[in-house]
Amino acid sequence: MPTELLRTSVRAARAATSAVFFLNGLAFASWAARIPAAAGTLGIGPGEIGVLLLALGLGSVLALPAAGPLTARIGTANAVRAGGTVVVLAMLGLAGALLAASLPATAVARFGFGVGIACWDVAMNIEGADVERQLRRTIMPQFHAAFSPGAFAGAMAGAALSALQVQLSAHLACLAVLAAAAVLALPRAFLPHVPAGDDGRPRAGRFGAWREPRTLLIGVVVLGAALTEGAANDWIAKATVDGLGASEAEGALMFAVFVAAMTILRLAGGRAIDRLGRVPVLRPGLSAALARLLLFVLAPNLPLALAGLLLFVLAPNLPLAVAGAVLWGTGAALGFPLGMSAAAEDPARAAGRVSVVSTLGYVAFLAGPPLLGFLGQQVGVRNALLAVAVLIIASILTAPAAREQRHRRR
Repeated sequence: MPTELLRTSVRAARAATSAVFFLNGLAFASWAARIPAAAGTLGIGPGEIGVLLLALGLGSVLALPAAGPLTARIGTANAVRAGGTVVVLAMLGLAGALLAASLPATAVARFGFGVGIACWDVAMNIEGADVERQLRRTIMPQFHAAFSPGAFAGAMAGAALSALQVQLSAHLACLAVLAAAAVLALPRAFLPHVPAGDDGRPRAGRFGAWREPRTLLIGVVVLGAALTEGAANDWIAKATVDGLGASEAEGALMFAVFVAAMTILRLAGGRAIDRLGRVPVLRPGLSAALARLLLFVLAPNLPLALAGLLLFVLAPNLPLAVAGAVLWGTGAALGFPLGMSAAAEDPARAAGRVSVVSTLGYVAFLAGPPLLGFLGQQVGVRNALLAVAVLIIASILTAPAAREQRHRRR
């Protein structure tokens, strides 16, 4: 392909990939920001909300191991279309289930949503890594930053629609129509698909990446980062409403604040990563997350990002909780995208490795928050958020696995 044509193709693929990440965040946040509204419609508490979150997590975790091989076979564009179509159908099913106020039907729709989002997520991360390799600089955090404004837009829309008392079912049905059009059109600009074996390089077996120690360790890094982010995505709105006596609209706005903080660091983080490498950037954020548990011992010198969760949990009023959400979002920003970049460095192994790392990360991102829901039934949602520390410690110990395996050409 001529150089200028290649540059144009890469620019178009970068824009399309950013848009797909944005749309993914929008679809996700449309549920997360209005969990209190769903709870009110269904007449359920934190334990039952945990069941719904677990249904989504189960769908994703079951689908993720196959998502990489599927993407390698049909290409990132078709995989995004396939996953997006399942998500759209699940959103329509969810809208109907809420209209019927049926908890079982809602759980089934959430399971389908999890299956679709898994395929969509793996494919867009592989496409992002392909574009990153073509540009020869770190831009994966920027793609995940595009997810964050999508989630922010979804949260803001959720806050506005909640304040206007618009039914969540109508909200989801309208979003499904928008998502269907976008998810079918945007992947046309993705980079050309290279079928397995066509690049002349040997490839691992279908599940060979599961036997690679480095890939598994990267997955552990992502576990802690994903739980830190996922706990906020699923519970910060509900924790604000229950723990601080805030309105549903204020809970949605708290989620929006968290997402905005993540977005800012993701947009700014790429240059620091290229200068310093992944491990020095990862360790401070992860160590900060660990330090949340040590607030009462080391309070004078806590890194700001690591103090965020405790500040949110312990805040006696809404303004202090907002400050905690800002710091929490900053600390949660880079772990997941850097894990994806590390897993996808080798294009011949990218699909399988991203599938493995995504599976391990989603265990925390999607299955962890439901467990927090069950814990929240006993100790309150805000207090339950303190349970993220164990996986954060594991992430700190395994962070060196994400170190770059090859030198970038400048």
